[in-house]
Amino acid sequence: MRHLKKRNRLSLPADQRKALLRTLTNSFFKTGEIKTTLGRAKAVREEVERLITLAKRGDMHARRQAGSFLFEKDVLKKLFNETVGNFKTKKGGYTRLIKTMPRKGDNAPTAILQLVT
Repeated sequence: MRHLKKRNRLSLPADQRKALLRTLTNSFFKTGEIKTTLGRAKAVREEVERLITLAKRGDMHARRQAGSFLFEKDVLKKLFNETVGNFKTKKGGYTRLIKTMPRKGDNAPTAILQLVT
């Protein structure tokens, strides 16, 4: 039974799904926003919110946990030093999801995921 195991699997095997989420999360923290399909944006949103909550804690264990998910050290430094400063008093809702026009080739719903400032 799959009780309490609800997760968007994105029609991918576990290793490919994890790699996709890691790369999208890295590019999100580099630029501050990404444009992708709606399902992927919702899946990345969960990871981004979790990492910002870790960065708010700010201790060494949180830094190592975030570093195990993020690829690049400069992205990790940016997350802990710059990005988290805006959200010290917020308890959640660090991102904004804006639905956009469907993609031209396959009519897939797209969205823009942004940091709330």
